[in-house]
Amino acid sequence: MTSMTYKIGQIVPSSNTTMETEIPAMLQARQLIRPEQFTFHSSRMRMKHVKKEELASMDAQSGRCALELSDARVDVLGYACLVAIMSMGLSYHNTSEQRLHQITIDNDAKAPVITSAGALVDALKVMNAKKITIVTPYMKPLTELVVDYIRHEGFEIIDYIALEIPDNIHVATHDPAKLPAIVETLNYQDADVIVLSACVQMRSLPSIAKVEALTGKPVISAAVATTYSMLKALDLEPIVPGAGALLSGAYA
Repeated sequence: MTSMTYKIGQIVPSSNTTMETEIPAMLQARQLIRPEQFTFHSSRMRMKHVKKEELASMDAQSGRCALELSDARVDVLGYACLVAIMSMGLSYHNTSEQRLHQITIDNDAKAPVITSAGALVDALKVMNAKKITIVTPYMKPLTELVVDYIRHEGFEIIDYIALEIPDNIHVATHDPAKLPAIVETLNYQDADVIVLSACVQMRSLPSIAKVEALTGKPVISAAVATTYSMLKALDLEPIVPGAGALLSGAYA
């Protein structure tokens, strides 16, 4: 890549509206302090209700989306649904990333592939986190799948909450200003990192700095972790103002 403009591709659930706002918001904020520029491109997989059967059906469409985005010669692809990956089986992010990456290679448009699930796991490792507190919008059975998935990756989940919002559109309308009070009901004091949104559809970016100030803990979200992994995949400094500890430059 010789250009200073990078094409960001996202594989997005059809009902997701947040990743096409939070990822651009972070990378556009970065443009104010670094020279690189970004454009944003999406392909959609059908999904309305956050249920295991719908998530599996949606994941089956991800290959088509990777092919479409590689037609646009994007520089990196992000699979923007954490729970879809985590509900498909332990460590499935590795399988998904390899499969979708191979599709870009076969289309003569080789590009790294990030999943929000893999990005969250990688971010926790980069931050040397051991004990985690998590906020999710999912129903309890899916939340337990997410918790088990993250535990399997070597982390201790000391507390979590399932907000039990079944309709994916309603997940996006959950007010991020409510998140600090929700965190205060959890055991965050013993956590190394707080995952403010283990879901790329539940908005959290406006509250990350506030929760860090409130708790004195590093705070990340699936969207923040995805942005970090995308920047690293592009060999760019993973720094974004106002997006919390992970993108502060401390983990560059």
